[in-house]
Amino acid sequence: MRAATITRFGDPSVFETADLPQPRPKAHELLLRIEAAGVNRLDHYIREGGVNPDLTFPHVLGSDAVGLVEDAGDDVAGFAPGDRVIPMPGYPTDPDDVGAEVLATSSSYAIRGLAENGTYAEYMTIPARWTLKAPEGVSSIDLATLPMALITAVRAVKAVGDVKEGNTVLIHAGASGTGSFMVQVAKALGARVAATVRSTAKRDFVESLGADLVVGMEDGALDAVRDWSGGGVDVAVDNLGGPSLARSVDATRPLGLTVLMGNVLGLEATVPVRSVFFPQKRISGTLMGGADDLGWGLEQVRAGTIRPTVDRTYGLNEAAAAHERLAAGNAVGNIVFEVA
Repeated sequence: MRAATITRFGDPSVFETADLPQPRPKAHELLLRIEAAGVNRLDHYIREGGVNPDLTFPHVLGSDAVGLVEDAGDDVAGFAPGDRVIPMPGYPTDPDDVGAEVLATSSSYAIRGLAENGTYAEYMTIPARWTLKAPEGVSSIDLATLPMALITAVRAVKAVGDVKEGNTVLIHAGASGTGSFMVQVAKALGARVAATVRSTAKRDFVESLGADLVVGMEDGALDAVRDWSGGGVDVAVDNLGGPSLARSVDATRPLGLTVLMGNVLGLEATVPVRSVFFPQKRISGTLMGGADDLGWGLEQVRAGTIRPTVDRTYGLNEAAAAHERLAAGNAVGNIVFEVA
């Protein structure tokens, strides 16, 4: 099968298109013929070598995909050849961890493409348990934008952020893949949403998603958010980390919540202690989500409340160009490989 592989760590030039053996489904697994695969910032970090230094090469990146059921191993029920499905981007590999309250905290939780070969290929196998039927009437390209970004957005905003109708919410990097879904999830829950963007060119896009206020990321920009929200937002979702965390905490009201879910701007942050305990603010972390989170998000897609946002599509032989665009932060929405 054709796949975009990396044979060493490095910049986007390390990608090579290769012919790899087609995987075979084991018991309880499905074989999927991938139609489209999404690109996430995590893929960029893995390619650079900052996530799993013990990676075995050649390696296939990617956690997001939509595909057709091609074959099934023993003891698989509920799926038929030709079914269009979406694999979960991450799941526990140990059956004993299936019942974990939060899947991503289980010891065997693994994201596809992090250690095991991922979705930048023509075929993949996936446990049937971690496979969802795709909504009808949505293109494969659009569907490929959904899994990791949507599941992460739903968990961060709905489950951890507990956003409800009438809340005010701050979303950072609203034009990014995850940010664009977080804006829409918050709006679907009835919130008023402020979002930050890295450039004015992305402002119109974020406003088209329903954001009520769009501001830049420069120092002082969050003063406008506090004014707009009447003294601070109920929930701030910070997917940037680093120096952004202190600004997010500062932008919330007393008793407000900051949900931390990323480290684009840095792995360490300093937050003035009194800015948290005097106004009794909260900081909570989150990572990925479960099948219920993705299922809720897909229902919103079916209903048209949340719409996929495609920045640009590439072929597998253009993986280097796709990652160059991702790394530069130029994408408005999600980047997708058109495989089939």
